[in-house]
Amino acid sequence: MTHSFTLVDALALRDLQVYFARAARIENGGARLVAASGVLAVYVPVLTPAGILDTSPTVLGLRTFGLFDTSDFDEVVDVRAILERLAHLVSTIADDGGAVTVELPAAGTAIMWTSISPPRGGWAPIGSASAADLEAVAKAGIDEVAAAIPAGTGEQIVHRVRSEVWGRPVNGFEHVPAGAAFAALSLGFLGGAGDVAILEAGSWTRLSTDRGHVLVKRRASALAR
Repeated sequence: MTHSFTLVDALALRDLQVYFARAARIENGGARLVAASGVLAVYVPVLTPAGILDTSPTVLGLRTFGLFDTSDFDEVVDVRAILERLAHLVSTIADDGGAVTVELPAAGTAIMWTSISPPRGGWAPIGSASAADLEAVAKAGIDEVAAAIPAGTGEQIVHRVRSEVWGRPVNGFEHVPAGAAFAALSLGFLGGAGDVAILEAGSWTRLSTDRGHVLVKRRASALAR
């Protein structure tokens, strides 16, 4: 069954297109779209473990969009495929138009991270971090990864280096890996933000600004520390 959703206007459509374009530069894979009660939640991967022995945290980006309709679905789609559809729609509608309906592409193959669901409630605030400090952490990590991975490096080594760099905790926040700062910067969540709220619920940590959220699920080995 092919699902669709209706955004409130062209501005929301362009906003969704930018979000997916940013996500595609990080990880050219799948995205999870969950529509319920007039809200579309869009999850994208930033850092995911390579297998059961990989202790890297799962780091996801999340943005929500208001819906004009009340569709309910939970689908995994290919980011490039939905970007093509959004680009076509953006090119054919007026900026001052009303609601815009988006037909989802065929469902993509389920991947490991899409089987886990962050909690919707029970989040407890544990502090805040400066957006400028998180941006500095992310940029330092980007430089370190670039310096450590020469052209032609094998995929396994690339993943190991990225896991080491992005798995390190941010100074002062044991359960906030540097990969969360990278996600917040790369997905455009830090622009204009002052302090970034940090919350926890069980094995999950969340970084939130008015532009979006970064969700971190710690692995069992991290929970035991």
